[in-house]
Amino acid sequence: PDITAPPAEPHVGDEAETPRDEERRTIEEVDLPDGSTGVAVEEPPVVEELPPTEIEVPEPTAGRLIRLRARLSRSQTALGKGLLTLLSREHLDEDTWEEIEDTLLTADVGVAPTQELVDGLRERVKVLGTRTPEELRGLLREELLKLVGTDMDRVVKTEPETSKPGIVMVVGVNGTGKTTTTGKLARVLVADGRSVVLGAADTFRAAAADQLQTWGERVGAYTVRGPEGGDPASVAFDAVKEGKEMGSDVVLIDTAGRLHTKTGLMDELGKVKRVVEKHAPLDEVLLVLDATTGQNGLVQARVFAEVVDITGIVLTKLDGTAKGGIVVAVQRELGVPVKLIGLGEGADDLAPFEPEAFVDALIGE
Repeated sequence: PDITAPPAEPHVGDEAETPRDEERRTIEEVDLPDGSTGVAVEEPPVVEELPPTEIEVPEPTAGRLIRLRARLSRSQTALGKGLLTLLSREHLDEDTWEEIEDTLLTADVGVAPTQELVDGLRERVKVLGTRTPEELRGLLREELLKLVGTDMDRVVKTEPETSKPGIVMVVGVNGTGKTTTTGKLARVLVADGRSVVLGAADTFRAAAADQLQTWGERVGAYTVRGPEGGDPASVAFDAVKEGKEMGSDVVLIDTAGRLHTKTGLMDELGKVKRVVEKHAPLDEVLLVLDATTGQNGLVQARVFAEVVDITGIVLTKLDGTAKGGIVVAVQRELGVPVKLIGLGEGADDLAPFEPEAFVDALIGE
């Protein structure tokens, strides 16, 4: 039999098949450009510049208060309705008063304030003999206002007596919404015609400075920040210094979240306060508490109050899931007023706390 040679092995760049005879040209036969015609050069693509961040005009304080009152009344009427139902019974015996106590305790009012409220109601119902729903609502409103307190100064102090800027430090436990609250407070101040500098002293949480800067850019506030993991006290110091040089009205300092059980972190917070006060005394130290934590938040509040002098409380998430009595309990625990409340996730859902509006929302208009 005839023996045929195996096909040639393909070389690099060859197709994996038997080579075929093809007509080939030498380099002399190939037409080359003589340089008389211009060589087309591609133009680099045009990069469109992003438009600058549009500065928003925040909603004025008066407008947001009306909206927040309506939301508060929708979410907090369970406590008031429960109390009015119990007080409207034909016979107010010991069992009924115990139910009233249980209702108040369940709403996180606290043991001592609950006892005061029940004793006051019992005395007035017994002496006055009030029985109509309107009279009972009036009595309950007066007693609740006594507990919440109408004589406390709830103004956020941002106007120092001597020289600008006013310095506000925001503190709190991880996850309570400090950075968001600082951004929302900046919106409130800008809406009132104030110029604001933000200090991103939360250098431990990833992207905290970015988050705060985004809030600032929306309303035209300048943000001072440092390297991630850097010294928060130096960032706070630089923020106050920058605020002075720029002639700003207010400097808001957002601090890192601290576990109230970690001594080292709490000492660091005290250091931030001492460093800032080398420039000027702090006008406000606002403690941000998550209203949904209820009585657990009081333990946190107590430890923070020992490290820095708390001057006001911001209650966030005071909507459907929170129990309104925490307002009474936390004020009684710290002896400082609730100054601001947050009722939602919107940018303008932070407003000054008004005792009358809060109590009216609790018991229903």
